[in-house]
Amino acid sequence: MPVEVILPKVDMDMETGRISRWYAHDGDAVTKGQLLFEIETDKAAMEIDAPASGILRDVSAAEGATVPVGQAVAWIFAEGEEYSPVSPSLTEPLHSAGKPPSSDPLGHPLPAGEKGIDGDGNIPSPRRGGSQSEPGEKEAPRATPLARRLAADAGLKLSEISGSGPKGRITRKDIEANIAMSAPSAKPEAPAAAAPLHAAWLRQGRGAAPAMPVVLIHGFGADLNSWRPLLAGVQLDSPVLAIDLPGHGGSPRDIPESLGAIAEAVERTLEANQIGSFILVGHSFGGAVAATLAAQSNADIRGLVLISPAGLGPEINGAFLEGFVRARSEASLMPWLKQLVADESQLTRPFVNATLAQSADEGLRAAQKAIIDSYFADGTQTFDIRPALASLRLPVRVIFGAADRIIPATHTAGLPGEIAVHIFAATRHMPQLERREQVLKIIQELARAAG
Repeated sequence: MPVEVILPKVDMDMETGRISRWYAHDGDAVTKGQLLFEIETDKAAMEIDAPASGILRDVSAAEGATVPVGQAVAWIFAEGEEYSPVSPSLTEPLHSAGKPPSSDPLGHPLPAGEKGIDGDGNIPSPRRGGSQSEPGEKEAPRATPLARRLAADAGLKLSEISGSGPKGRITRKDIEANIAMSAPSAKPEAPAAAAPLHAAWLRQGRGAAPAMPVVLIHGFGADLNSWRPLLAGVQLDSPVLAIDLPGHGGSPRDIPESLGAIAEAVERTLEANQIGSFILVGHSFGGAVAATLAAQSNADIRGLVLISPAGLGPEINGAFLEGFVRARSEASLMPWLKQLVADESQLTRPFVNATLAQSADEGLRAAQKAIIDSYFADGTQTFDIRPALASLRLPVRVIFGAADRIIPATHTAGLPGEIAVHIFAATRHMPQLERREQVLKIIQELARAAG
């Protein structure tokens, strides 16, 4: 049975997304986790992976098309599976926001006043072979990528599971409920606590038994989407979970008073996402949070990668922090963004647009100003992660750009001898952008060694 490729909801307020680029084409063989296409929203550009392996068919949204969340944009047929067309290509936006479509995805007129299956004007997903199923034919089960992986691991058939998500989509909760019901003498468990921070799976991992997960924590002024360029076009064996820090992205705007409290919120978010053993990666302020988490928590961290971490010395570019938070236009923002990288071509239009969109959110910037006042008062790093690093008994890698203009690379001096330090020439504060291949190699080698 073919697997549908949908346009996912990658932002809390997202209703539609624009297909900006396809990385695979109709008829191509694809593998699960492979980069398929890129979408643009009002806030950022995001890359979407293949939910299954097979042959990509019936790509129904051309580059430039605007598609509602949950709409199928292609199907993946297993090798050797009999193929029948699903739907024609869409080369124009499907419908204006707030305006119900006058026809279904196959061009059949809708009855007067009909708004589609969800009653909100969203277009129903196309069915194989036409607008109505043939007798005895069933649609492919709608399920999130994580739900599909969990079902496969548990030996469950998606076709036998009822979904509780939007439009009947099968979610992780549905899979876990079925696993609990099928277990002998299973006792009902209390529902898992809600994650205090916003998080998203950027990769699902490859193979029946994916490699050890990797958890990513971004730096000051960024969000979890800032990791997507590092992963672009790369197939990983490891599932990848990224987390928004407090005062960033989709996480609450309340700022905890200590690194320990932030680390505790991260730990509870990991528990809510059922992370077992994992490799932890943190950038800049997120690096300080990651080191604190590794030192104080019971999480099963098998390796730690710190990229341009804060907390190794008092010096920091206070002018950058203040200027970045104050900037409200591209003209005032760009001089500060250029401080981040030696190669300005890394400042892509989606990157700049996403940062500009954040600068318009006064509540977000106010929360980040509170972080500056609490953790970088008077242009000084007021915390120290060296004691935390000295207490660790796990592999640690520290990565810096030699030309970093935000936090000096000289802060690596005096680290414990068992910590491996990687300093890249002609690189500033974001090695994960300017030296992405080398940074990925360090992370993957640590994951393989720990696995």
